[in-house]
Amino acid sequence: QVRLEESGGGLAQTGGSLTLSCADSGRTSTPYAMGWFRQALGKEREFVSATDWTGTNTYYADSVKGRFTISRDNAKNTVYLQMNSLQPEDTAVYYCAADSTPLLLLRGWLSGTTWGQGTQVTVSS
Repeated sequence: QVRLEESGGGLAQTGGSLTLSCADSGRTSTPYAMGWFRQALGKEREFVSATDWTGTNTYYADSVKGRFTISRDNAKNTVYLQMNSLQPEDTAVYYCAADSTPLLLLRGWLSGTTWGQGTQVTVSS
């Protein structure tokens, strides 16, 4: 069973950087995709990025493409989201997600998705 816990959120200035981490503390030998979503105050949760089990295939929302980088270290059961050139509109609670394939995350087919508890990212102008 996958159990996700995010860390690394906090406060950044416009143009700054933060790195989020998501560790899976569960015990599973089944390959799975991991990704990130975010939810700003008063808005719906939106897809940010996802990667497959090997980390070879990555997917990004247009709003973060070129600024955010997703990666994973399966030896540590951890996925990362490196966020550069942060903007105030990146302010949100960021959620780690896991599912069988990254396309489920990308397409919003989330009925079987496992979620972390979320970590706040605030970007000041």
